[in-house]
Amino acid sequence: MDIGVYRPGELTGADRAVWTAMQSQAHLLGAPELANPFLSPEFTLAVGRCRRGVRIAVVREEGEPVAFFPFQRTRLGVGRAIGLGLSDAQGLVHRPGFQWDTRELLRACGLAVWEFDHLVEGQKPFEVGARGSFPSPVIDVERGYEAYLTRLRARSPKFTRTTLAKERKLGRDAGEVRYVHDERDPAALSTLIGWKSAQYRRTGRSDRFARPWIIRLVEQLFHTRSASCQGLLSVLYAGGRPVAAHFGLRSERVLACWFPAYDPAYAKFSPGLVLHLRMAEGAAAQGVDYLDLGRGEKEYKNSLKTRDLSVVEGWVTRRHPVALGHSARRAPVRALRNTVVSRPEFFGPADRLLKRMGGLRERNTQG
Repeated sequence: MDIGVYRPGELTGADRAVWTAMQSQAHLLGAPELANPFLSPEFTLAVGRCRRGVRIAVVREEGEPVAFFPFQRTRLGVGRAIGLGLSDAQGLVHRPGFQWDTRELLRACGLAVWEFDHLVEGQKPFEVGARGSFPSPVIDVERGYEAYLTRLRARSPKFTRTTLAKERKLGRDAGEVRYVHDERDPAALSTLIGWKSAQYRRTGRSDRFARPWIIRLVEQLFHTRSASCQGLLSVLYAGGRPVAAHFGLRSERVLACWFPAYDPAYAKFSPGLVLHLRMAEGAAAQGVDYLDLGRGEKEYKNSLKTRDLSVVEGWVTRRHPVALGHSARRAPVRALRNTVVSRPEFFGPADRLLKRMGGLRERNTQG
Protein backbone atom coordinates (compact mmCIF):
# COMPACT_ATOMS: atom_id res chain seq x y z
CA MET A 1 0.00 0.00 0.00
CA ASP A 2 1.12 3.56 -0.78
CA ILE A 3 0.09 5.42 2.37
CA GLY A 4 0.44 9.16 2.99
CA VAL A 5 -0.44 10.75 6.33
CA TYR A 6 -1.73 14.32 6.40
CA ARG A 7 -2.81 16.96 8.85
CA PRO A 8 -6.44 18.01 8.28
CA GLY A 9 -5.49 21.27 6.55
CA GLU A 10 -3.19 19.41 4.14
CA LEU A 11 -5.95 17.26 2.61
CA THR A 12 -6.55 18.47 -0.95
CA GLY A 13 -9.93 19.37 -2.36
CA ALA A 14 -9.57 16.55 -4.88
CA ASP A 15 -9.01 13.99 -2.11
CA ARG A 16 -12.00 15.32 -0.16
CA ALA A 17 -14.15 14.98 -3.27
CA VAL A 18 -13.11 11.32 -3.71
CA TRP A 19 -13.83 10.64 -0.03
CA THR A 20 -17.29 12.19 -0.35
CA ALA A 21 -18.00 10.24 -3.55
CA MET A 22 -17.14 6.96 -1.82
CA GLN A 23 -19.71 7.75 0.86
CA SER A 24 -22.32 8.87 -1.63
CA GLN A 25 -22.03 5.60 -3.58
CA ALA A 26 -21.76 3.34 -0.52
CA HIS A 27 -25.45 2.34 -0.43
CA LEU A 28 -25.33 1.37 -4.11
CA LEU A 29 -22.22 -0.75 -3.60
CA GLY A 30 -23.38 -2.81 -0.64
CA ALA A 31 -21.70 -0.85 2.16
CA PRO A 32 -24.38 1.55 3.48
CA GLU A 33 -22.63 1.78 6.86
CA LEU A 34 -19.92 3.91 5.21
CA ALA A 35 -22.50 6.63 4.43
CA ASN A 36 -22.69 7.67 8.08
CA PRO A 37 -21.86 11.40 8.52
CA PHE A 38 -19.49 10.60 11.41
CA LEU A 39 -17.28 9.04 8.72
CA SER A 40 -17.32 12.16 6.55
CA PRO A 41 -14.32 14.42 5.90
CA GLU A 42 -16.28 17.32 7.40
CA PHE A 43 -16.56 15.62 10.80
CA THR A 44 -12.83 14.81 10.85
CA LEU A 45 -11.91 18.36 9.85
CA ALA A 46 -14.21 19.81 12.53
CA VAL A 47 -12.61 17.63 15.21
CA GLY A 48 -9.22 18.69 13.88
CA ARG A 49 -10.07 22.32 14.54
CA CYS A 50 -10.91 21.49 18.17
CA ARG A 51 -8.39 18.77 19.12
CA ARG A 52 -4.71 18.13 18.60
CA GLY A 53 -3.21 15.09 16.93
CA VAL A 54 -5.82 14.61 14.21
CA ARG A 55 -4.39 12.95 11.13
CA ILE A 56 -5.74 11.38 7.94
CA ALA A 57 -4.06 8.47 6.19
CA VAL A 58 -4.77 8.29 2.46
CA VAL A 59 -4.14 4.94 0.80
CA ARG A 60 -3.41 5.12 -2.94
CA GLU A 61 -3.16 2.61 -5.73
CA GLU A 62 -1.52 3.80 -8.94
CA GLY A 63 -1.74 7.33 -7.61
CA GLU A 64 -5.50 7.24 -6.98
CA PRO A 65 -7.06 7.32 -3.49
CA VAL A 66 -8.72 4.03 -2.54
CA ALA A 67 -9.17 4.52 1.21
CA PHE A 68 -9.23 7.22 3.90
CA PHE A 69 -8.35 6.49 7.53
CA PRO A 70 -8.90 9.36 10.00
CA PHE A 71 -7.48 9.03 13.51
CA GLN A 72 -6.17 10.90 16.53
CA ARG A 73 -2.63 10.26 17.75
CA THR A 74 -0.67 10.97 20.93
CA ARG A 75 3.06 11.60 20.98
CA LEU A 76 3.60 8.06 22.29
CA GLY A 77 1.86 6.57 19.26
CA VAL A 78 -1.49 5.70 20.86
CA GLY A 79 -4.17 6.12 18.24
CA ARG A 80 -7.88 6.59 18.72
CA ALA A 81 -10.83 6.79 16.40
CA ILE A 82 -11.89 10.33 15.55
CA GLY A 83 -14.03 11.62 18.39
CA LEU A 84 -13.65 8.42 20.43
CA GLY A 85 -16.37 8.37 23.07
CA LEU A 86 -18.36 10.94 21.12
CA SER A 87 -18.71 9.67 17.55
CA ASP A 88 -21.16 6.87 16.76
CA ALA A 89 -19.51 5.46 13.60
CA GLN A 90 -15.81 4.78 13.09
CA GLY A 91 -13.60 3.03 10.60
CA LEU A 92 -11.83 3.26 7.27
CA VAL A 93 -13.75 4.62 4.26
CA HIS A 94 -12.77 2.69 1.16
CA ARG A 95 -13.61 1.51 -2.32
CA PRO A 96 -15.62 -1.73 -2.65
CA GLY A 97 -13.53 -4.85 -2.15
CA PHE A 98 -10.51 -3.03 -0.75
CA GLN A 99 -8.61 -4.95 1.95
CA TRP A 100 -5.76 -3.71 4.06
CA ASP A 101 -3.01 -5.00 6.29
CA THR A 102 -3.67 -3.55 9.74
CA ARG A 103 -0.08 -3.67 10.97
CA GLU A 104 1.21 -2.04 7.80
CA LEU A 105 -1.40 0.70 8.15
CA LEU A 106 -0.54 1.32 11.82
CA ARG A 107 3.17 1.42 11.03
CA ALA A 108 2.66 3.99 8.27
CA CYS A 109 0.56 6.10 10.64
CA GLY A 110 3.14 5.92 13.43
CA LEU A 111 0.71 4.08 15.70
CA ALA A 112 1.40 1.29 18.14
CA VAL A 113 -2.32 0.82 18.77
CA TRP A 114 -5.63 2.12 17.40
CA GLU A 115 -8.68 2.07 19.68
CA PHE A 116 -12.32 2.23 18.62
CA ASP A 117 -15.71 1.97 20.32
CA HIS A 118 -18.15 2.28 17.39
CA LEU A 119 -16.46 0.39 14.56
CA VAL A 120 -19.00 -0.06 11.77
CA GLU A 121 -19.73 -3.36 10.06
CA GLY A 122 -17.56 -4.62 7.21
CA GLN A 123 -14.16 -3.65 8.71
CA LYS A 124 -12.81 -7.19 8.94
CA PRO A 125 -9.08 -6.35 9.23
CA PHE A 126 -9.90 -4.32 12.36
CA GLU A 127 -12.39 -6.81 13.80
CA VAL A 128 -9.54 -9.10 14.93
CA GLY A 129 -9.14 -6.63 17.79
CA ALA A 130 -12.80 -6.71 18.83
CA ARG A 131 -13.50 -6.82 22.57
CA GLY A 132 -17.27 -6.66 22.20
CA SER A 133 -20.10 -6.20 19.71
CA PHE A 134 -23.18 -4.09 20.44
CA PRO A 135 -26.51 -3.29 18.77
CA SER A 136 -27.07 0.17 17.33
CA PRO A 137 -30.83 0.57 16.72
CA VAL A 138 -32.13 2.31 13.62
CA ILE A 139 -35.43 3.64 12.28
CA ASP A 140 -35.95 2.69 8.63
CA VAL A 141 -37.84 5.33 6.62
CA GLU A 142 -36.66 4.42 3.12
CA ARG A 143 -40.23 3.49 2.16
CA GLY A 144 -41.68 6.64 3.68
CA TYR A 145 -42.99 7.76 7.03
CA GLU A 146 -46.44 6.19 6.70
CA ALA A 147 -44.87 2.80 6.03
CA TYR A 148 -42.76 3.19 9.18
CA LEU A 149 -45.76 4.27 11.24
CA THR A 150 -47.73 1.26 9.99
CA ARG A 151 -44.91 -1.06 11.12
CA LEU A 152 -44.72 0.72 14.47
CA ARG A 153 -48.48 0.36 15.03
CA ALA A 154 -48.33 -3.34 14.22
CA ARG A 155 -45.36 -4.00 16.53
CA SER A 156 -46.15 -1.61 19.38
CA PRO A 157 -49.80 -0.50 19.09
CA LYS A 158 -50.14 0.82 22.64
CA PHE A 159 -46.86 2.76 22.48
CA THR A 160 -47.80 4.35 19.15
CA ARG A 161 -51.33 5.20 20.21
CA THR A 162 -50.17 6.70 23.53
CA THR A 163 -47.41 8.81 21.97
CA LEU A 164 -49.69 10.30 19.32
CA ALA A 165 -52.33 10.99 21.97
CA LYS A 166 -49.76 12.82 24.12
CA GLU A 167 -48.88 15.03 21.17
CA ARG A 168 -52.54 16.02 20.83
CA LYS A 169 -52.79 16.66 24.58
CA LEU A 170 -49.63 18.79 24.42
CA GLY A 171 -51.35 20.96 21.82
CA ARG A 172 -54.50 21.31 23.94
CA ASP A 173 -52.70 22.11 27.19
CA ALA A 174 -49.63 24.09 26.06
CA GLY A 175 -50.65 25.59 22.75
CA GLU A 176 -50.23 24.85 19.08
CA VAL A 177 -47.60 22.19 18.35
CA ARG A 178 -45.13 23.16 15.67
CA TYR A 179 -42.15 21.17 14.41
CA VAL A 180 -39.10 22.61 12.64
CA HIS A 181 -36.96 19.92 11.04
CA ASP A 182 -34.00 22.19 10.23
CA GLU A 183 -33.93 25.01 12.76
CA ARG A 184 -31.24 27.61 12.00
CA ASP A 185 -31.61 29.77 15.10
CA PRO A 186 -28.42 29.49 17.24
CA ALA A 187 -30.47 30.38 20.32
CA ALA A 188 -32.37 27.11 19.93
CA LEU A 189 -29.06 25.23 19.89
CA SER A 190 -28.01 26.98 23.11
CA THR A 191 -31.31 25.95 24.69
CA LEU A 192 -30.70 22.32 23.72
CA ILE A 193 -27.16 22.38 25.12
CA GLY A 194 -28.50 23.76 28.40
CA TRP A 195 -31.14 21.02 28.64
CA LYS A 196 -28.65 18.27 27.79
CA SER A 197 -26.05 19.54 30.25
CA ALA A 198 -28.66 19.58 33.02
CA GLN A 199 -29.80 16.07 32.04
CA TYR A 200 -26.26 14.73 32.31
CA ARG A 201 -25.88 16.21 35.78
CA ARG A 202 -29.36 15.15 36.89
CA THR A 203 -28.73 11.53 35.94
CA GLY A 204 -25.22 11.40 37.39
CA ARG A 205 -23.48 11.17 34.02
CA SER A 206 -20.38 13.05 32.98
CA ASP A 207 -21.46 16.37 31.48
CA ARG A 208 -20.05 16.42 27.97
CA PHE A 209 -20.91 20.08 27.57
CA ALA A 210 -18.72 20.96 30.54
CA ARG A 211 -15.89 20.53 28.02
CA PRO A 212 -15.55 23.70 25.94
CA TRP A 213 -14.12 21.86 22.95
CA ILE A 214 -17.31 19.79 22.58
CA ILE A 215 -19.42 22.95 22.53
CA ARG A 216 -17.08 24.40 19.88
CA LEU A 217 -17.36 21.19 17.85
CA VAL A 218 -21.16 21.16 17.96
CA GLU A 219 -21.34 24.85 17.05
CA GLN A 220 -19.01 24.29 14.08
CA LEU A 221 -21.04 21.34 12.87
CA PHE A 222 -24.26 23.34 13.29
CA HIS A 223 -22.94 25.63 10.56
CA THR A 224 -21.66 22.78 8.35
CA ARG A 225 -23.76 22.38 5.21
CA SER A 226 -22.43 19.84 2.72
CA ALA A 227 -23.76 16.78 0.93
CA SER A 228 -21.85 14.30 3.10
CA CYS A 229 -22.32 16.06 6.44
CA GLN A 230 -24.56 18.80 7.73
CA GLY A 231 -25.56 19.73 11.22
CA LEU A 232 -29.29 19.26 11.74
CA LEU A 233 -31.11 20.88 14.66
CA SER A 234 -34.73 19.75 14.98
CA VAL A 235 -37.07 21.48 17.44
CA LEU A 236 -40.56 20.76 18.72
CA TYR A 237 -42.47 23.87 19.83
CA ALA A 238 -45.70 24.16 21.83
CA GLY A 239 -47.39 27.50 22.25
CA GLY A 240 -44.36 29.13 20.66
CA ARG A 241 -41.97 27.67 23.25
CA PRO A 242 -39.34 24.99 22.54
CA VAL A 243 -40.21 21.82 24.47
CA ALA A 244 -37.85 19.27 22.88
CA ALA A 245 -34.89 19.42 20.53
CA HIS A 246 -32.28 17.24 18.90
CA PHE A 247 -28.96 17.96 17.24
CA GLY A 248 -27.45 15.36 14.93
CA LEU A 249 -25.57 14.95 11.69
CA ARG A 250 -27.08 14.15 8.35
CA SER A 251 -25.50 12.73 5.21
CA GLU A 252 -27.30 12.10 1.95
CA ARG A 253 -28.82 8.84 3.23
CA VAL A 254 -28.35 8.72 7.01
CA LEU A 255 -29.48 10.88 9.92
CA ALA A 256 -27.14 10.13 12.82
CA CYS A 257 -28.95 10.94 16.06
CA TRP A 258 -26.68 12.50 18.66
CA PHE A 259 -27.95 14.94 21.30
CA PRO A 260 -31.68 14.73 22.13
CA ALA A 261 -33.19 16.53 25.14
CA TYR A 262 -36.40 18.16 26.33
CA ASP A 263 -37.71 20.62 28.88
CA PRO A 264 -38.49 18.58 32.04
CA ALA A 265 -41.48 20.84 32.69
CA TYR A 266 -43.24 19.07 29.79
CA ALA A 267 -42.14 15.54 30.68
CA LYS A 268 -45.71 14.21 31.11
CA PHE A 269 -46.29 14.78 27.38
CA SER A 270 -43.26 12.66 26.35
CA PRO A 271 -42.01 15.43 24.04
CA GLY A 272 -38.82 13.51 23.23
CA LEU A 273 -40.80 10.62 21.75
CA VAL A 274 -43.06 13.01 19.84
CA LEU A 275 -39.97 14.75 18.52
CA HIS A 276 -38.44 11.49 17.27
CA LEU A 277 -41.60 10.61 15.34
CA ARG A 278 -41.55 14.05 13.74
CA MET A 279 -37.85 13.61 12.95
CA ALA A 280 -38.61 10.30 11.22
CA GLU A 281 -41.29 12.03 9.16
CA GLY A 282 -38.99 14.91 8.23
CA ALA A 283 -36.09 12.60 7.36
CA ALA A 284 -38.31 10.45 5.14
CA ALA A 285 -39.48 13.54 3.28
CA GLN A 286 -35.84 14.43 2.55
CA GLY A 287 -35.00 11.01 1.11
CA VAL A 288 -33.08 9.67 4.11
CA ASP A 289 -32.92 5.87 4.35
CA TYR A 290 -32.68 5.52 8.12
CA LEU A 291 -32.10 7.28 11.42
CA ASP A 292 -29.23 5.77 13.40
CA LEU A 293 -30.17 6.07 17.09
CA GLY A 294 -26.70 5.07 18.25
CA ARG A 295 -25.33 2.36 20.48
CA GLY A 296 -26.82 2.11 23.94
CA GLU A 297 -29.70 0.36 25.66
CA LYS A 298 -32.52 2.86 26.07
CA GLU A 299 -36.22 2.14 26.37
CA TYR A 300 -37.19 4.80 23.84
CA LYS A 301 -34.77 3.34 21.26
CA ASN A 302 -36.23 -0.14 21.65
CA SER A 303 -39.72 1.31 21.23
CA LEU A 304 -38.93 3.29 18.08
CA LYS A 305 -36.48 1.05 16.22
CA THR A 306 -37.16 -1.19 13.24
CA ARG A 307 -33.89 -3.16 13.43
CA ASP A 308 -30.32 -3.07 14.75
CA LEU A 309 -26.98 -2.43 13.16
CA SER A 310 -23.89 -3.76 14.92
CA VAL A 311 -20.91 -1.75 16.14
CA VAL A 312 -17.72 -3.11 17.70
CA GLU A 313 -15.32 -1.83 20.33
CA GLY A 314 -11.74 -2.84 20.92
CA TRP A 315 -8.29 -2.04 19.56
CA VAL A 316 -5.76 -3.31 17.06
CA THR A 317 -2.02 -3.29 17.65
CA ARG A 318 1.37 -3.97 16.16
CA ARG A 319 4.33 -5.28 18.12
CA HIS A 320 5.37 -2.39 20.29
CA PRO A 321 5.88 -1.81 24.06
CA VAL A 322 3.25 0.95 24.05
CA ALA A 323 0.68 -1.49 22.68
CA LEU A 324 1.32 -3.95 25.52
CA GLY A 325 0.89 -1.25 28.14
CA HIS A 326 -2.30 0.03 26.53
CA SER A 327 -3.92 -3.41 26.45
CA ALA A 328 -3.01 -4.11 30.07
CA ARG A 329 -4.52 -0.82 31.16
CA ARG A 330 -7.68 -0.68 29.03
CA ALA A 331 -8.89 -4.28 28.95
CA PRO A 332 -10.06 -4.53 32.60
CA VAL A 333 -11.84 -1.15 32.46
CA ARG A 334 -13.71 -2.00 29.26
CA ALA A 335 -14.64 -5.46 30.52
CA LEU A 336 -16.06 -4.11 33.79
CA ARG A 337 -18.08 -1.36 32.11
CA ASN A 338 -19.56 -3.69 29.52
CA THR A 339 -20.49 -6.26 32.17
CA VAL A 340 -22.42 -3.62 34.11
CA VAL A 341 -24.16 -2.21 31.02
CA SER A 342 -25.12 -5.55 29.52
CA ARG A 343 -26.56 -7.20 32.65
CA PRO A 344 -29.83 -5.76 34.03
CA GLU A 345 -29.12 -6.99 37.56
CA PHE A 346 -26.01 -4.77 37.59
CA PHE A 347 -27.09 -1.90 35.36
CA GLY A 348 -30.33 -1.12 37.20
CA PRO A 349 -28.75 -0.51 40.62
CA ALA A 350 -25.80 1.35 39.06
CA ASP A 351 -28.15 3.59 37.06
CA ARG A 352 -30.27 4.38 40.13
CA LEU A 353 -27.15 5.19 42.15
CA LEU A 354 -25.92 7.61 39.47
CA LYS A 355 -29.28 9.35 39.42
CA ARG A 356 -29.32 9.71 43.22
CA MET A 357 -25.80 11.16 43.13
CA GLY A 358 -26.84 13.51 40.33
CA GLY A 359 -29.85 14.65 42.37
CA LEU A 360 -27.65 15.32 45.40
CA ARG A 361 -25.24 17.38 43.29
CA GLU A 362 -28.15 19.40 41.86
CA ARG A 363 -29.54 20.15 45.32
CA ASN A 364 -26.11 21.10 46.67
CA THR A 365 -25.57 23.42 43.69
CA GLN A 366 -28.96 25.08 44.15
CA GLY A 367 -28.40 25.38 47.90
